[in-house]
Amino acid sequence: MNLKPVWLLLLSICALVWSVPIDRNAGTEEAVNEVPEENGDTGLYYDRYLREVIEVLETDPHFREKLQTANTEDIKNGRLSKELDLVSHHVRTRLDELKRQEVSRLRMLLKAKLDSTNVQTLQMDHASLLKQFEHLDPHNQNFEAKDLELLISTATKDLENYDAERHEEFKRYEMLKEHERREYLKSLDQEKREKEEKRLQELKEKHRQHPRVNAPGSVAQLREVWEETDGLDPQEFNPKTFFKLHDTNEDGVLDEQELEALFTKELEKVYDPKNEEDDMMEMEEERLRMREHVMKNVDTNKDRLVSLEEFLKSTEKKEFNNPKEWETLDTKPAYTEEELLRFEAELRDKEEELKRRAETLRQEQELLKERGKALEAQRREYQQAVLEMSQRQKDQQAADGQPPAGPNGELKFQPETKKEEDKDLTGEKVPAAPEAEAQNNLPAEPPQNLPSHT
Repeated sequence: MNLKPVWLLLLSICALVWSVPIDRNAGTEEAVNEVPEENGDTGLYYDRYLREVIEVLETDPHFREKLQTANTEDIKNGRLSKELDLVSHHVRTRLDELKRQEVSRLRMLLKAKLDSTNVQTLQMDHASLLKQFEHLDPHNQNFEAKDLELLISTATKDLENYDAERHEEFKRYEMLKEHERREYLKSLDQEKREKEEKRLQELKEKHRQHPRVNAPGSVAQLREVWEETDGLDPQEFNPKTFFKLHDTNEDGVLDEQELEALFTKELEKVYDPKNEEDDMMEMEEERLRMREHVMKNVDTNKDRLVSLEEFLKSTEKKEFNNPKEWETLDTKPAYTEEELLRFEAELRDKEEELKRRAETLRQEQELLKERGKALEAQRREYQQAVLEMSQRQKDQQAADGQPPAGPNGELKFQPETKKEEDKDLTGEKVPAAPEAEAQNNLPAEPPQNLPSHT
């Protein structure tokens, strides 16, 4: 999907396809199978919402037409947002649905955040909590012109700060790496420490032994790409042709990703992922510095895009043919010693906080164990009391001459295994009744089916 450059600029999506250098030396089969890698996200927490809104708006012919004639200022000051009232009904319906999905997602994030911080609220006021998100209007369920204006302005502001945040993140990464190096050396004895320090210094010196790096955006750097990546004669270098070759999505501008792809050859002079001394995080920071350098010198209207006109004008400057020597990251540290000391103090504070929390959790665990033991003791006491009560009930029933009771209180009768003779109170046998004795003396009935005798 090709978008209007100013639209791409403000949303800093620029190209929805990752730009890659063209290698004319590659085989035909490789060229056919090579598919541009889809660009990642912008780094914004509402990146998906941003992209989906753009895609939906691009489907409306009226809005697309206005977009083609809009300039950067029209988008920044919100004039373009007013055109939202004229888009088709199905587009507005889809935008309303996208906003409801985004609000639902934000509510889930808020709930998860509150749950993780153990904040107990009787009733969560989502409307108030949603105010902290600036890319939409939480007071209206439908997607209105104000939502589009907020989305554009917030994305523009956030993306302008994105590079600065990346630099700060890299600085913290470097300080952490140095902190861990120093802590590791402290753990060694004198002999091993000196040996390890020597090894690390040798790796650092080995990393610095690399070919000269051309200044990004200079004629030497572009000619190298023209020759080695594009496979063309360096004597026939043409800036206009070069621009069109590397405008991979053919939208008429070089976006940030397309520019960064031009620096791969220079970065390969310094960084190799197979080498222990080369840090790939540093390589990405170097790539960012190169892109910022080109944007500063070429992007005259500061729209984060390089047009053909801007590119051609930059080739006419003195710096294009005679640039200053490019200083790589290894020429100076990314932080000062004072910044490192503050960072280490911050790490110690966080470590102490984690220890306090771990101790609190340990105490809570011990308390739970004690409570578990107390509950187990109560359970056993209850079982013993039930058994004793049941035994007393059985003893009482036996004393009263009642048959024993079952576990549920029912009476249990046991059949007699041997019939005892009746005795009188003196212990003598009681004679049977005459009728019973006469009955016992009757002859038995003759057997049946026997032959008769004459």
